[in-house]
Amino acid sequence: MTLRTNFPRSVREIENLWIPMPDGARLAARVWLPENAESAPIPALFEFIPYRKSDGTTLRDSLRQPYFAGHGYAVLRVDLRGSGDSDGVLSDEYTVQELDDAVAAIAWIARQPWCDGNVGMMGISWGGFNSLQVAARRPPALKAVLVIGFTDDRYADDVHYMGGCVITSQMLSWASVMLAYNALPPDPRWAGKRWRDMWTERLEGSPPFVEAWLEHQTRDDYWKHGSVGEDYDAIRVPVYAVGGWADSYNNSVPRLLAGLSVPRKGLIGPWAHTFPEMGGPEPTIGFLQDSLRWWDHWLKGIDTGIMDEPMLCCWIQESVPPATFYAERPGRWVADPSWPSPHVSEQVRYLASNGAASWLDETPGAEVTLGIRGREGHGFDVGQWGSYGSPGEWPGDQRPADGESLTFDGRPLDQPLDILGYPMVDLLLSVDRPLALVAVRLCDVAPDGASTLVSWGLLNLTHRDSHEFPELLVPGRRYRVTVQLNVISYRLPAGHRWRLAVSPTYTRHAWPSPEPVTLTVYTGAQSGLRLPVRAPHPGDAALSPFLPAETAAPLAMEILRTPATRKTIHHDLIDGITEYRIEDDTGRNRHVGSGMEVDDRLVERYTVRDGEPLSLKVRIERTLEMQREAWRVRIETDSMMTADATHFYLSNHLDAYEGDARVFTKSWTKAIPRRLV
Repeated sequence: MTLRTNFPRSVREIENLWIPMPDGARLAARVWLPENAESAPIPALFEFIPYRKSDGTTLRDSLRQPYFAGHGYAVLRVDLRGSGDSDGVLSDEYTVQELDDAVAAIAWIARQPWCDGNVGMMGISWGGFNSLQVAARRPPALKAVLVIGFTDDRYADDVHYMGGCVITSQMLSWASVMLAYNALPPDPRWAGKRWRDMWTERLEGSPPFVEAWLEHQTRDDYWKHGSVGEDYDAIRVPVYAVGGWADSYNNSVPRLLAGLSVPRKGLIGPWAHTFPEMGGPEPTIGFLQDSLRWWDHWLKGIDTGIMDEPMLCCWIQESVPPATFYAERPGRWVADPSWPSPHVSEQVRYLASNGAASWLDETPGAEVTLGIRGREGHGFDVGQWGSYGSPGEWPGDQRPADGESLTFDGRPLDQPLDILGYPMVDLLLSVDRPLALVAVRLCDVAPDGASTLVSWGLLNLTHRDSHEFPELLVPGRRYRVTVQLNVISYRLPAGHRWRLAVSPTYTRHAWPSPEPVTLTVYTGAQSGLRLPVRAPHPGDAALSPFLPAETAAPLAMEILRTPATRKTIHHDLIDGITEYRIEDDTGRNRHVGSGMEVDDRLVERYTVRDGEPLSLKVRIERTLEMQREAWRVRIETDSMMTADATHFYLSNHLDAYEGDARVFTKSWTKAIPRRLV
């Protein structure tokens, strides 16, 4: 990666600028402006997130925002109400208040003397979510958006639920992040003497988000709010949608391209939950240059040629041996003129068996009954729900997990096969309990037997017909269900074969059913794998290569304690308890410019006993500390989630310290009825 220090325009930075809201509250912004912007107004780019502009995202902001400003844009990185240095309390994700604030902020930005009245909104993750949601509100000055690692469906494709299943690995984990971060005070440099009163207001007013998330276990109005897929036509500005195959926010990219009617582009590379110019894994691309082409076209009226290119550009991943970390994913770029793509067609492989062996076949065979009882510790070795590009996050060899599943192997391929899209799995099945789930994995099996995870999906079987109106199962009754796996691109090489693995448990990612479940699958014409096969196309070779990655120079950071992470799985052979444990110490860093020191440590533990799904317990302990000279604050949180047959149980505890004195303590406990989960 190249670090650039010289740009067409010199840049000045305003570390804190107040944006007034209609109700009198103030939002805190960090601003980068080209010199003389007041005398020659320019378009503005707006990012609106809760991750603390003064000490949370400063490093990543320093790589990106001055780059855009140096090319003639006013760039504003704004803290949400109740976060960072802004006034108020943050009560949940994507609230009406948050979107109202964003609309008001855009109007304020457009009126400033340095802005020509044209605004673009951008962001990754939270900032990608709310960029689309704000676009659906149609503020007049908003002319285009660029979103990375986002979703258009908050129920189906976020950290809370998948296929109607509670996401074990994320539901409490991400809520615990927000519980701790929402409890941090503003920076006294900007809040002045008000900082302690603002801090007290946050400590007393910000709830554990997990309580609301778990109270809404079906796709009700709570989740429909902020899900732009409810009405794509509400978005009337151009959209650039970006994802990475190592991330979990990709299903929405093709959906958005298919659903929108405005000018739009899609890009999915090999990356984790990060920016394409930052990579992880490689190859990185010159995405800041590509972003400028987008903004110049839609905000400055310059014909950059970006809209003459194919609608969707994807990295087709080559087969790799299974590993828990990849520095690079080999592959190649391909282009599709639209989505659904005219180059993708469906190929069906039916589940077949003779009772002694099972396989995937091109033609349906006789019906054979196959059963499996789920293991409660199944799935702890299948990798993160979404990767940030760090060691230990990718799934390793799937052979142990395959051995705990019903598996169906295809024949070794005579020639390579590319897939791009959503693999679909149709199953004729029955279960012996009224509440059950099914987890399906698609793997690449090499000639040496190594099994690499390609894609996976979940379905709470009570949601088989509707995520809004689930229904109990009748034990023993046959049901035909379809499980959509996560969108993927992959090349299966000659000599390798597909493996489909089916299980009624996947505990790392799917909260288990209240009773042990035996799942029965019936082979034949009604059970099969539908692969989205992509044919080679001459347009792929005509793609222009991306420019090399480059960014602005990073802010100076001093490492006071080096990061250290451990991820372990321990299985006790005597009591049958499996524990998955994450110890993540992100180190202690000092922001040289501001003098702020930041420290973040956590321990996550997931434990369950074989044969006892109600024994599952998730516990997360986190410590955050901030210090500048004699000023020092610390937040400690302890969050836990368990369940019995009828309820989920949540406990959250928070302590806040100023210096060594505890100045606030609060505990929350809640029992929430299970609703066919």
